[in-house]
Amino acid sequence: MGEGKKVLTNFQNQTNPSVFNSKIKDDRQIALDLLKPSKRDLEHGLELHKNSLVFDTYGFMPRAAFDGKAIAKAVEEGASELELKDLKEAHSMTRFVDDDREREEFEQAWKASGVACVFQNAGEESNTVKVLLKRLARFTYVTDMIPDIVGKAVKPENVEKAKSAGRHCLYFSGNGVPMPLDMVSLEEELRYIRVFYQLGIRMMHLTYNRRNLIGDGCGEKTDAGLSDFGRAVVKEMNKNGILVDVAHSGWKTSLEAIQLSSGPVVVSHSTAASIHEHIRSKPDYVIKALADKGGYLGICCIPRFLGGTGNIVDMLDHIDYIAQKFGPDYVGIGTDVPYTSSFAGEENKVIPGYRRSRTRWEALWPSDDFRETSEMRRSMAWTNWPLFTVGLVQRGYSDSDIQKIIGGNAMRVLKAIS
Repeated sequence: MGEGKKVLTNFQNQTNPSVFNSKIKDDRQIALDLLKPSKRDLEHGLELHKNSLVFDTYGFMPRAAFDGKAIAKAVEEGASELELKDLKEAHSMTRFVDDDREREEFEQAWKASGVACVFQNAGEESNTVKVLLKRLARFTYVTDMIPDIVGKAVKPENVEKAKSAGRHCLYFSGNGVPMPLDMVSLEEELRYIRVFYQLGIRMMHLTYNRRNLIGDGCGEKTDAGLSDFGRAVVKEMNKNGILVDVAHSGWKTSLEAIQLSSGPVVVSHSTAASIHEHIRSKPDYVIKALADKGGYLGICCIPRFLGGTGNIVDMLDHIDYIAQKFGPDYVGIGTDVPYTSSFAGEENKVIPGYRRSRTRWEALWPSDDFRETSEMRRSMAWTNWPLFTVGLVQRGYSDSDIQKIIGGNAMRVLKAIS
């Protein structure tokens, strides 16, 4: 057994073996084989991670497996595609509330990650109020029903209290700015921003890939920047203490939002275009403007966006690039990947095939030759969060700078807008 593997095994035994199922262990070994940390770096990184407030700047709490029999029954009864989509979403986002097997694994994944808080995607990609309410309702339900495991955070001190109590929490993010879309007046179109703030949303995407009334998404071939209405939206979000997120916005739209905002703006989950240019990456001039305004860019764990070999090493390269060029105060980690229950495979086998419609409206991804592999994805599994910290230790960052990157920068920005 290699030195790194021995240390990881000892670490697992010292904490709680039940935290680490075979899926988590196997994913960690893939990352360890790529990182090859020394015994000293591994031990120090794992200990630092355990003692730090870790904040995923954009992602998902662990997901449950579907109830295969329930979905199969719905298919047999002729449920529509939308019904099936909603049923699957409800299962994956809430099933651990009532299912003991799923709840046990849900808790294990949280503990393995060492994450205190996730900026949770709690709003489907849309500007429609009724669409944005669905996911928000599901996550509100979870935090209402099992607050001893995961609670709702609306202020930075909620995160600090959860960490000190050994619990976890969610800051809610909406994947769109809610609008009634009645087009009666500017003020009427803005009024739901305050409503969603009162419901707990603390971050919103201005756009999601496509152009909308606010500005241009990152998937559009042209980028005209913020619209006049978009400028009003940014100001209204500032007024209500909602973090402006331009992760899915075009580069000009992103820059104009950063320049206009009275407070920090974030790119919650993205990559550095100077390393690998992709529609979801950001160029240096946007990152500089972001840093000058006190925001941060969260590096994601999506192989296609990272480029190169598409694994944990590349993810750390992107962090390294921003930290070295702009400073460790302006980079975070927004994984954009979930941990999915190890029971998913057996449940999915029960579900019969059914007809699916065309590619969804929001997708708008350009084709490319990049081929993702299981190893790439598994090296950056959500439960590998402690090894992200180990990787930063390997690269020579001080403990204080690492703590900024893995959570401190997110907390700083939230305190600035609260």
